[in-house]
Amino acid sequence: MTGVESVILGIIIGTLAAIVYSLRVLVLMERRIARIDSHIEALVLKVLKTENQILEEEEKIEKMLTSSKKSSSKKKPAKKKAATTKKKSSKKK
Repeated sequence: MTGVESVILGIIIGTLAAIVYSLRVLVLMERRIARIDSHIEALVLKVLKTENQILEEEEKIEKMLTSSKKSSSKKKPAKKKAATTKKKSSKKK
């Protein structure tokens, strides 16, 4: 082998080694990104579960409030309106 051939062979082997190393780095980065993605997905699922629980509690509270308003409105007598209209009519005369 001549000196030129050994230099060319060294360049080719060095280029192949660089390509293999860069592919290794890319695979490691892809695995890291996949792991981050799975962690984000787990966090989103936890937040979604918590949000659903909060919405259910809000619905329960709203139902309690609307049922208490209905029951309290039934207890109030409607006779006050008639008494106030009599006072107004007697003042006009």
